[in-house]
Amino acid sequence: MIRLGLSGGIGAGKSTVATTFIERGGYHIDADKIAREVVEPGTEGLAALVEAFGPDILAGDGSLDRPALAAKAFVDEEQRTKLNSITHPLVGKRTQELLDAAPDDAIVVQDIPLLVEGNMAPFFHLVVIVHADAEVRIQRLTTARGMPEADARARIAAQATDEQRRAVADVWLDNSGSPEDLAAAAAALWDERLIPFDQNVRSRTAVRGALTLVDPDPSWAAQGARIVNRLWAVVGDKATAIDHIGSTAVPGLPAKPTIDVQITVADLKVADALVDVLADGGFPRVPGIEADRPKPDPATGSVDEGLWGKRFHGSADPGRPVNVHVRPAASPGRAFAIDFRDWLRADEVARREYAEMKDKALAGAGGDLTRYIAAKEPWFDDAYRRIAEWKRARSDS
Repeated sequence: MIRLGLSGGIGAGKSTVATTFIERGGYHIDADKIAREVVEPGTEGLAALVEAFGPDILAGDGSLDRPALAAKAFVDEEQRTKLNSITHPLVGKRTQELLDAAPDDAIVVQDIPLLVEGNMAPFFHLVVIVHADAEVRIQRLTTARGMPEADARARIAAQATDEQRRAVADVWLDNSGSPEDLAAAAAALWDERLIPFDQNVRSRTAVRGALTLVDPDPSWAAQGARIVNRLWAVVGDKATAIDHIGSTAVPGLPAKPTIDVQITVADLKVADALVDVLADGGFPRVPGIEADRPKPDPATGSVDEGLWGKRFHGSADPGRPVNVHVRPAASPGRAFAIDFRDWLRADEVARREYAEMKDKALAGAGGDLTRYIAAKEPWFDDAYRRIAEWKRARSDS
C-alpha cells in the first residue's frame, strides 16, 4: 500500500480534501480523532494526564477539560514536552494498530495537522499540503467555527510557517477558492496521480521521465532534498550516504526533469537486499542495468570492470520521475557522480559545455533514450580525466 500524509494549517480546508479521498476509497486515519480517543474517560492516557497536571484538568463528568489542560500544558516548553511525552506514544501505538488493520489494497490517508512540526514527512510516499492565506483562515475560523480572532491568530502563529510546509510538500493544494474547487482538485489528484502511483508500487513499475531538456527549475533542489530524506527513511542505516546528484543538482543547468539520487552502500549484496525495501517505499528496481560504463583509471590507464557495478531504481510516482543509483562505497562511479556534480557547480565553462553537448545529443537521438545516453558517453570519458586533473589542482592549491 502507499501512505499519504495530509496536512495544512488550521482552517486551511484539510477536511474537504480528506472527505474527497474517503469518498474515492481512501482508508482514513485521523490523528486528531486518535488524539481524542487516547484520553477518553477510563483510558490510561487520561489517567497519566491527571497524574502529571492535576485533577483540575477534568470536567464535571470526568472527561478531559481541554482548555484547562491547555492552560497548564502550553505555558512553557517543559510543560509542553511533558504533555507530548504522554500523548505521542499513545497516538503512535493506536495509529500503528489502524495501519495494521488497513486492507491490503488500501491507499492510506493519514490526516495529521502537525505533520510538519513532528518531522514526519519523510515517512510517507507522498505529502499533500492544503494551503490558504492566514487572513482567509482567520476569517473562516472566526465565522464558521466561532473562534475569537485573538485565539485564531495565536493558533496559526503556533503552527508551522508556509515556508516550512512548502519544504515538505509534494503536492500543494491551494484553497483560496470555493470548497467545490478544492474538492475537484483533490479528486483529480486521486485519479491522475494516487491511483497510478499505488498501481505502480504494487506492480513494481518505475516511471520514466520525458526525454527533453528544460530550463533550470529553482524547485529541483527542494525536490532533491525531499527525495533524499524519504530514502533515508526507507533504507535507514543500510546506506552510508544519500546524495542529490546529476544535472538537477547543479543550479542554472538545463536538464531532463528527472531527479537523480545516489545511495551509497557497503557493497552490492547490501544493494540487492534493499530491492524490495526500496520498491515498497515507492522506488522499484529497473531491470537490466547492472553497472556503470567502466572508465580507465586516469593515473594508470587500467580498467577494473568489477568495480563499476550498481543497482538502478526509479520512482513509482507518475508525478515526479526519479532515478536512484545504488552504488558501493568503493565504486569509481560513486565518486565520479559526486565529483561531476561538484565540478559543474564550480566551473561555469564546463557547465556551459555540458549543456551544449546535451542539446546536440538530444537532437541526434530521435527520442531514443539509449541513443541519447550513448551519444554522451565519449564526453563523459573525457570529463572523467578532466575531473581528476581538477581535483589534483584543488588539492595542490
